[in-house]
Amino acid sequence: MKVLLDVNVVLDVLLQRQEWLAEAQSIWDAAETGSLDYCIPASSITDIFYITRRFVGLENARKIVGKCLQVLTILPVDHALLAQAQDLPEPDFEDAVQIAVAIAAGVEAIITRDESGF
Repeated sequence: MKVLLDVNVVLDVLLQRQEWLAEAQSIWDAAETGSLDYCIPASSITDIFYITRRFVGLENARKIVGKCLQVLTILPVDHALLAQAQDLPEPDFEDAVQIAVAIAAGVEAIITRDESGF
């Protein structure tokens, strides 16, 4: 099953955010075992790097991105998908991009903490 992970779920694990860590860790563990095909848009990798660099420094942010590249399937984002996202009625463009990418990739589910965004 192909599942898109919202960037916040990924960051919950990688930054060990205690409030959501238990649930996010079980999701990440399923990705590492290969029991599910977890995906994120390529644009989320830059977000992950930017956010983690602020919290854990450059070297650790690079390691975190490397871990994402090992464990997750990275879905392409191109002009056509950005245009599709722009046309969605979603007020948050980042969420709209994730939705457009998920549709294009045939993703069966999105895992997020932001129920209002999806």
